[in-house]
Amino acid sequence: MDDFQTNGFEKQEITVTEPIGFKFKGSGSEYFRIWIVNLLLSILTLGIYSAWAKVRRNQYFYSSTQLAGSSFEYHGNPIAILKGRVVAFVFVCAYQLAFKHAVSTGILMLLILGAVMPWLVWKSLQFKLYNSSYRGIRFGFRGTAKQAYITYLLWPILTMITAYLLAPFFHQRMKKFQHNESRFGTTHFSFDAKVSQFYLSYLIGFAIMLAGVVAICLTFGGTMFAVIATRHNKHVDVGPETIMPIFGFIFALYLWLFAVYPIFLTLLQNLIWNHTKLGAHQFHSNLHWGRMTFIALTNVLGIVCTLGLFVPFAHIRSLRYRVESMQLSVCGNLDNFIADTEVQVAATGEGMADLLDFDLSL
Repeated sequence: MDDFQTNGFEKQEITVTEPIGFKFKGSGSEYFRIWIVNLLLSILTLGIYSAWAKVRRNQYFYSSTQLAGSSFEYHGNPIAILKGRVVAFVFVCAYQLAFKHAVSTGILMLLILGAVMPWLVWKSLQFKLYNSSYRGIRFGFRGTAKQAYITYLLWPILTMITAYLLAPFFHQRMKKFQHNESRFGTTHFSFDAKVSQFYLSYLIGFAIMLAGVVAICLTFGGTMFAVIATRHNKHVDVGPETIMPIFGFIFALYLWLFAVYPIFLTLLQNLIWNHTKLGAHQFHSNLHWGRMTFIALTNVLGIVCTLGLFVPFAHIRSLRYRVESMQLSVCGNLDNFIADTEVQVAATGEGMADLLDFDLSL
């Protein structure tokens, strides 16, 4: 698409301007106050307040995220979210009770949940986007239930059958469905990343992980074999000096595997957003894995040292870097969008997504 069509006017020539960076204005101290109140009230109300907590949290994150001087807005209704969570909770309880009653009943319930899940994911996407807006114009989702079942039922089944060799293929199809079927007003997003690019990102991530594991094994391997041989010798006492290499090996392995995740996240975010457009507007993502890894490791250290009180600060640090790595190359004017109306959707899917800790957001 080379141009936009505005209300009642003919199409006009447009030019690409300098990329506009996303800004995140939230702070750890502000979010800490929201987080601690949400946590305490959710505990005191046995989880009922969690729906209101989600709305407060999302409203803060959305309002703190800015593009071209304007903030995003979140319009989710906590009552609707609570109803969705109640329905989701009933589903999960029924699943648990079914297996206690009989294995066959549990398997039947599992199949029912599997059949319903794509529909819930579809509704969750609709709910999330409809309740998000920018400059008074709401986002939306036009994908159909049929597409949702192909994306979230057929491809996961094929991925498991192939021992997850199709995981990059499934990931590409999932993001293509989410992005291509999303819209802002009447202007649609588009996604053109290829399956081969997802396979390349997965292979790079796997190769980096494997190289680190091999290096750790080579570093600790000799000492490990010596310790194992010593433990089989009943006449030799095994002291701390022989046990420590084992703990060192385990610690180094866990630390490396944890450090690999930010690398993989960086590869995927850059791949996904560098191939996403909104009409003629091109998104860009410039995450650096070194910075992501530093943030992730120091966040964990902060959380451990503060017995969990650093969690909101960690969330803000990570979110700020991810948001501010994003840019949008604007073609023409951001005001050239036409608002669209859409019937409000139920929050049942959103409730299930929250309960099962899905991340379906764009």
